[in-house]
Amino acid sequence: MLTSQRAEWHKLALHQKTLATTHLRDLLAQDPARVQHFAKKAVGITLDFSKQPVTQETLSLLYALAEAVELPARIQDLFNGAKLNITEQQPSLHMALRYQKQQPWVVDGQDVMPSIRQVLARMRLFVDAIWSGDYSGYTEQSITDIVNLGIGGSDLGPRLVTQALAPFANKKINCHFVASIDPMELEHTLSKLSPERTLFIVTSKSFTTYETLYNARQARAWLSSALGEKAIAQHFIAVTAKPEKAKTFGITTQQIYPFWNWVGGRYSLWSAVGLSIALAIGMDNFQLLLAGAAAMDEHFRSAPLAENLPVLLGLLGIWQINFWQTPTLAVIPYVSQLKQLPAYLQQLEMESNGKRVTVTGQAVDYHTSPIIWGGCGIEAQHAFMQLLHQGTERVAVDFILAEHTLAQDKQAQQILMANALAQAQALVQGRDEPELPTYRHQPGNNPCTLIKLHQLEPYTLGALLALYEHKVFVQGSIWNINSFDQWGVELGKELAQQLLAKI
Repeated sequence: MLTSQRAEWHKLALHQKTLATTHLRDLLAQDPARVQHFAKKAVGITLDFSKQPVTQETLSLLYALAEAVELPARIQDLFNGAKLNITEQQPSLHMALRYQKQQPWVVDGQDVMPSIRQVLARMRLFVDAIWSGDYSGYTEQSITDIVNLGIGGSDLGPRLVTQALAPFANKKINCHFVASIDPMELEHTLSKLSPERTLFIVTSKSFTTYETLYNARQARAWLSSALGEKAIAQHFIAVTAKPEKAKTFGITTQQIYPFWNWVGGRYSLWSAVGLSIALAIGMDNFQLLLAGAAAMDEHFRSAPLAENLPVLLGLLGIWQINFWQTPTLAVIPYVSQLKQLPAYLQQLEMESNGKRVTVTGQAVDYHTSPIIWGGCGIEAQHAFMQLLHQGTERVAVDFILAEHTLAQDKQAQQILMANALAQAQALVQGRDEPELPTYRHQPGNNPCTLIKLHQLEPYTLGALLALYEHKVFVQGSIWNINSFDQWGVELGKELAQQLLAKI
């Protein structure tokens, strides 16, 4: 059955018609304590949805829809290792990668935790050796530059986290990320580096990703031309689910860090794919990142629907996408360190839920994944937010704020907060004073959600990313689609290879 055929869906559609005539500013005016009534906290994050067109009745109807599609049972299936990725017959167990307890995590009769802990222990030894200088390159010089060669999930997550947690980084270690096959990106990166002090991490689940392996071959040629072929062993690391292919490339066994087929690329930063993160911020901080995500996992698994942040965020998206016809979501962090967050979420959401058929192969008759876009807050105010205030498109907005940062300039931080709150207020209230010319009128009534981090640090960043991961699962469950495959990217890859042969 399509979700749109359920009685709970039709009740929500009727309810939306009754709310459509009520302006958001009126909802705020009717309840002076609305912010308290429509905000929830967990794991260092506050989800404020008081500026969404919702009432208590709306929430009750959304929870009823979640119950009708058996969302609580699906959440338990996710954590129990059910093969929810039905097209590839795989579970999706990225939560096990950050599991903090000592109990086994058993899937198909096998405890997956010993192998996970073994890789984490190896990562710690390696990171400590790089930081202390005990690990050196071929000419016995210490490593100062890490170049991660990967694309998609092998790039976006590590790139985001490394930039977001830059204040926690080792100032003696520089991390670089190369994803594009455009030769200028790799050449520009290498032009600043010394071969003697550079370590390459080739990150590819299949170790067949064309762009990554092409760049890896170019990097190997650059290194061997300076130091000789024998230097490769000490300057190349592989992170992959296919160790044998990495060995064929020429990377030694002790330089290979494995992860597993049940780790989806866009959920992989918690695995050895996060080695570049650990090298940048240290293994203790990487463990805190994992711990924050694990805390959000436990919250998602155990909290009732009405208190559950990922469930609420997911249902609010369903409400906007499917009942208010809002097919686009702008993610606007008012924290410059989170500049890469919209790009990261583009893959997480659109690759996961950009699907047009259900798990049974039936074509849907409703929108699925929203179009994700965005940018840093202050810059956005001078770029695209004109469209949000006076354009013809309805856009939902997630504002991301940090109440505390490590920045020394507290006044600038206050200016950021004031601007974020002002933009949210302006989107809701609008401006329609009769004495103003029409070109200055702003209709308002634009929905937005404020996601406030107590502080941007490894633990809360881990919780934030897990929040969005589980939001994606919630929405995929409501739409009854497979959030864990990505067959849509295959055709372009195949055609590119055919055209390359002709070119």
